[in-house]
Amino acid sequence: MIIVTGTKRSGTSMWMQMLEAAGFPWIGAPYMGAWEKSIKGANPKGFYESTLRAGIFFATNPDPKTGNFLHPKSTKRHAVKVFIPGLIRTDYAYIDRVIITMRPWREYQASLNRLFQMEDEYRENLPEEEQKKAKREVGRRRQRIPPEVEWWFDHYELIRDLATRRYPVHLTTYHRVLADPEPELKQVLEWLGGGDVAKAAAVVEPKLNTQKLKPHAEIPHQLDLELIEVMDDLYDRAHHRRGLDAALIDKMNEWQKRMEERWGAPSRDRSREDIDAPDVDKGADPEETSGSSGAADA
Repeated sequence: MIIVTGTKRSGTSMWMQMLEAAGFPWIGAPYMGAWEKSIKGANPKGFYESTLRAGIFFATNPDPKTGNFLHPKSTKRHAVKVFIPGLIRTDYAYIDRVIITMRPWREYQASLNRLFQMEDEYRENLPEEEQKKAKREVGRRRQRIPPEVEWWFDHYELIRDLATRRYPVHLTTYHRVLADPEPELKQVLEWLGGGDVAKAAAVVEPKLNTQKLKPHAEIPHQLDLELIEVMDDLYDRAHHRRGLDAALIDKMNEWQKRMEERWGAPSRDRSREDIDAPDVDKGADPEETSGSSGAADA
């Protein structure tokens, strides 16, 4: 499959919409469960997700509810969104191409907190019994660690997985695409074997980026200042297409040890809660594509 990955709120929905506009079949739905009512404002044209966002492996394929099985040979050209922890647990047979999109940790933190606020406001207006159910579901799905810490663990694990399994990747950033989508899309679509660059580029709407923070804005966080320097350096290298050198990798390995001591070792199952989102509609079959192209992650 063509896997679009990153953290939440990093531009993955925008990439799914661009690939759909370029002519690729895709797996998922614009909104799952009650998302169209609760968090549509965070992505006005849809999230383009499915249960496969938690990974393509034995727990999700065959589909535990329908028994539908996605075969690697018949889905090589299908685009699917899989968040970083899900990619790490995805069976290698399904990894044909991976598009990685990154967003600065400060914007990730702000955007995810905004999403949580939308969920909470929606929940508060539900009948009492539904509020209790929604509160349990939200508590189950949200991470127990701060967003900025999750950003660190996700990207460290991603780099380690890539170095281990060596699948084909294209690394870009949300802001790189917003600034000039056509060159980025031309390169990616050629790598994928073709597609309509103009239609894909028309999807990009920079005005929908509502979390515009200065690169080194001072915001509340639970990070050491030295680690912030490493995280900023990692993002800057991705954005400007500069490779990781031995010095940075050594720093990352050392900080991973410290972060595991403080927050606990991350588990590959830490986003398994995403598999059974409340009132989930099943993802589209590979032969089905749906929804419209449009907005970027905000």
